[in-house]
Amino acid sequence: MLKILYKQRLNKETTLYNFYLPEIADRAKPGQFVILRVDVDGERIPLTIADFDREKGIITIVVQEVGATTKLLSLKKDVAGISGPLGKAVPIAKIGRVICVGGGVGVACIYPVARAYKNVGNEVVSIIGARTKETLIFENKISAVSREILITTNDGSCGERGFVTDCLEKLLKEKKADLVFTVGPAIMMQRVASITRSLNISTLASLNPLMVDGTGMCGACRVTVNGKVKFACVDGPHFNAHQVDFSELIARQNAYQKEEKCRNLTR
Repeated sequence: MLKILYKQRLNKETTLYNFYLPEIADRAKPGQFVILRVDVDGERIPLTIADFDREKGIITIVVQEVGATTKLLSLKKDVAGISGPLGKAVPIAKIGRVICVGGGVGVACIYPVARAYKNVGNEVVSIIGARTKETLIFENKISAVSREILITTNDGSCGERGFVTDCLEKLLKEKKADLVFTVGPAIMMQRVASITRSLNISTLASLNPLMVDGTGMCGACRVTVNGKVKFACVDGPHFNAHQVDFSELIARQNAYQKEEKCRNLTR
């Protein structure tokens, strides 16, 4: 079993975890993920690496409790194992102005990417959002790696009232962007893609489809990109957002909601 080195409750449904995994920390790059098993015979869940410290050998993941496995994880002091880093890293280069858009737990996922773009000399503008001030996460971390940070909440309790997509649309009327990188609910990323497509702005979306093994063997994470089937675990998880079939992605994400609800009720 692998001990949870540190655990911090970020809000009532989201928890940050640190693990001592020097081999993963040494090889991790922005945009990659790990597969975590809570129990030996339990479900395998993909989680984006929210931070990594090569000197200390520590990786950080941030988990929103939306199903039985993630809720069980919040009660644990150790886990059965973590494998990674998996997936392709986000290509980092000096390109100019990069806008990072994160919603919900996706805010933690944009952090290492925003930091990497800043470290090579880009101007990073970050737009982060949540339902309320209480559910907003990583505000200070994102601020530290951004030239400018814009915040939205659904109820207006912090930053502007509305959605990150509203803020993005307004911002792009005032400033040009060389790249938009986005992580969050699929419906949010679909809207981001729609906005930037009309302005011909390159956009990367980190997708979160159903996933099992994380190595391209099972095919559960298949997505359609530019009319072709891709596996998010080995071909992604980030893709050209303008080419992603988000309608298909959303439908596949919702395929097992009834079963998940039943499992939650019987635990």
